[in-house]
Amino acid sequence: MANKPLGDRGEELAAQHLQRAGWTILDRNFRMGRKEIDLVARRGEVVAFVEVKTRAGLGYGHPLEAITWKKRREIQQVAGAWIDRNGALGDVYRFDAVAVQVGGSGPPLIEHVEDAWRM
Repeated sequence: MANKPLGDRGEELAAQHLQRAGWTILDRNFRMGRKEIDLVARRGEVVAFVEVKTRAGLGYGHPLEAITWKKRREIQQVAGAWIDRNGALGDVYRFDAVAVQVGGSGPPLIEHVEDAWRM
């Protein structure tokens, strides 16, 4: 599966997973220039800016290993722009990550890491 369709599938699976866990998806693929946040989700007074990484296998390592410090800084910048545009919608803002592994004969493996990093 090519990167874009794989990533899109992973983001959809991640959104469904979060919704089943009681989160409301506020935004998808919010962009600021070339930078983006995959998902913005809210549960109670917590708003999470969520980076989703999808892999068809572990040949390139665990999906979460692909979230570099540079990517984290970019997400923080875009999160600020999202808050500026949408206003304060929560008491707590944090950065979460979701790893999605697809392929093989079983169902996708989805791992949600809450408060995955701090800036």
